[in-house]
Amino acid sequence: MTPLTPPVSDDADCVALTRSLRRRGTVVLSVFALVWAFAGASGLTSPGAALAVEIVAVPVTAAAIVLAYRKGAAPSPRLVDLPANWARSVGIVNGAELVAVLAVIAASRASGHPGVIPPALALVVGLHFVPLARLYDQGQYRGTAAALCLVAVAGFALAAAGVPDGSVRAVVGCAAALTLWTSAYHVAVRG
Repeated sequence: MTPLTPPVSDDADCVALTRSLRRRGTVVLSVFALVWAFAGASGLTSPGAALAVEIVAVPVTAAAIVLAYRKGAAPSPRLVDLPANWARSVGIVNGAELVAVLAVIAASRASGHPGVIPPALALVVGLHFVPLARLYDQGQYRGTAAALCLVAVAGFALAAAGVPDGSVRAVVGCAAALTLWTSAYHVAVRG
């Protein structure tokens, strides 16, 4: 009987792809977290609080990106196992997300309910992470999806309770930003 040895991957292309996807994921998550943070800040009634959120958001975003690209970063603890045609499928998911975002904005404005745009967008973004978890082989994106969907539900509940649109935007925007930054830092550090 031969002893079992762990599989060794000398596939430099797979290692490079894993690192590249980890870095790109961190950048995309961080930049969209920044957008959500600024959207949330725009709903705050205090100009000082809004400025504080914006001032904090920029270095938090930059730090995540620097962390992903740092020299000497340990390689990801595992290599990604991507499905066939994953890049095409990611394009389809992102295209569907864009169409859904535009539809949400148009329908919300046409119906006279622009205040539900932030929670509806959080729901769309959250749902788009469900297939991305499989396509990028990033299980933690399921947690990102669940958290963003919870943010959306909270936003809808606040809107239904008559909370002013700006306050809904502040809560949803800041919570979505925190969710995406958490995911970005996880991807940057743990792969």
